[in-house]
Amino acid sequence: MAIKAPGKRYCKRLQHSKVFGHGTHGHKSGNADVLITPLVDMFVIIVLFLIANFSATGEVLMMTKDIQLPEAVNVKEVEMNPVVMVSGDEISISGNVVGRVQDLVKETEYLNIPALEEKLRDMKKQFEDLHAMADGNTNAFKGDVNIQGHKDVEFAIIKRVMFSCASAGYNNINFATLQKGEAGAPGESTAAATP
Repeated sequence: MAIKAPGKRYCKRLQHSKVFGHGTHGHKSGNADVLITPLVDMFVIIVLFLIANFSATGEVLMMTKDIQLPEAVNVKEVEMNPVVMVSGDEISISGNVVGRVQDLVKETEYLNIPALEEKLRDMKKQFEDLHAMADGNTNAFKGDVNIQGHKDVEFAIIKRVMFSCASAGYNNINFATLQKGEAGAPGESTAAATP
């Protein structure tokens, strides 16, 4: 093993350079060093761009061609709550069909919709189980639900949906509507909730 004189030593990469090394020109290695700082900067910029352009209000409701929302003037922003969708043919919640409108029109004996009520109770229990370990009442169950109903659905069906929601513990019912523009132009409507 060779004895080296004490003094300043450069890392292996700089030992073979013309400026810092001893003037020797070593062979190029096959390894390339990755510069982490510019890579991290690039990812930070991408994340900030995505956060700035992300809008949660458009993702709360699923717009389908089966449901044409009514228009309203006095609205508030849609919040992230369970959504009950009432089209001309069926009633669904979270993508699961819980009833057909034709069957509900014929069946006038009960006011509630048992399948919808059961699904909402399950969702309430899941919410309470998830937030049982949390400290404080910040995540307490508020009982909010959004009803996204077709504008031509009979009120008797909407009444049964509302009764089922209230029976399951969802007492704060909001209706999804399209907000009318100030001039009443048809192209100026956005999704919103009517309390």
